Amino acid sequence: MVDITDVATRSRMMSGIRGKNTKPELVVRKALHRLGLRYRLHVRRLAGAPDLVFPRYRAVVFVHGCFWHQHNCPLFKMPSSRTEFWQEKLDRNRERDREHMAKLLQDGWRVAVVWECTLRTAIKSNDEGLFERLAEWIKGRASASLEL
Repeated sequence: MVDITDVATRSRMMSGIRGKNTKPELVVRKALHRLGLRYRLHVRRLAGAPDLVFPRYRAVVFVHGCFWHQHNCPLFKMPSSRTEFWQEKLDRNRERDREHMAKLLQDGWRVAVVWECTLRTAIKSNDEGLFERLAEWIKGRASASLEL
């Protein structure tokens, strides 16, 4: 299938996609702040510069977009044009995620991943339980990793 936009337009559109302070990330930040948790943002000295860092609890949270991190859900769909390029790029993102998570766990951090699709579902159903479960995990000492 041929791309319906020209190269310059596609480039402009893709450059507008942010890596920090995304809408899903802001939703998680506001909810956790409302629950009394305080955090640091994008700490660069940690592997992967996690979206939220809770030094007091030695916990970090990544808020992943389903497309960019190839989540196995309805929100992820491989582009039909330049599939080889996209497959390579997205596979590398996944590999990098695994490397960062392994490094953080090795360094004694607990790691949580919140997926965009889970957030959308929680928002649509007005489910505050997702954020409460995440807050409990952050404050607790159980399990080294969590995926929501």
